[in-house]
Amino acid sequence: MPTLANLRKELKSKANSKKAKVLQRFFKTGKGEYGQGDIFLGVVVPEIRKIAGRYRDLGFGDLRLLLKSKIHEERLAALLILTNQFQYAMTCHSAEVQGVVLKHNTQASSKIFKFYLKNTKYINNWDLVDLSAPKIMGDYLLDKNRDILYKLAKSKNIWEKRIAILATYVFIRKNKFEEILKISEMLLHDKHDLIHKAVGWMLREVGKQSQATLEKFLKKNASKMPRTMLRYAIERLPEGKRRGYLKI
Repeated sequence: MPTLANLRKELKSKANSKKAKVLQRFFKTGKGEYGQGDIFLGVVVPEIRKIAGRYRDLGFGDLRLLLKSKIHEERLAALLILTNQFQYAMTCHSAEVQGVVLKHNTQASSKIFKFYLKNTKYINNWDLVDLSAPKIMGDYLLDKNRDILYKLAKSKNIWEKRIAILATYVFIRKNKFEEILKISEMLLHDKHDLIHKAVGWMLREVGKQSQATLEKFLKKNASKMPRTMLRYAIERLPEGKRRGYLKI
């Protein structure tokens, strides 16, 4: 039977010290940086996905212990498992959560969503957010009230802000732009580069679906947007239009 101890053992068996040093620099783990104190084993994401797939039935207690870990790959494994559980719940007539078979997938997905929200302080690097927020937050809120996203966007926690931004990716793909446009305006004056990049990225996705919607937003806000945010947002526009917006 898959256990937490076995999962940790599998992750450590795939450790690569050289890769770990590279990742610690890449994810800014130095003093005063956004990932300060994060510890890496040096396990690549595809390998973590394979391991997570074998431990899909771990309960919330074990997942919470993984999320509290100082080891980055353990937190990522927990989020990938949680994502697997959520996607399974959303596609099945019934699902099992914490050993209890729930007849309606909305029960299971709601429990996972609430667990995710209670543990956002451990979802504390951009890859952890990006690989989980769309598939849990976004998918869950697709047909529900989305006020929680505005609350997260106002958070003092950079990662909660990024969760709110990335959750909108699912809506954007469905041509639902209201949330990302409002959140983007809310964060125009945010100080963090990772927020600039995330907002710009999602605006670029809006442009893929509707260039007119993106350009309407840009005509109103381009002069106020941080340069990084603007560059990301206009990346897919025709060259002439890109040059024009960069001159604003």
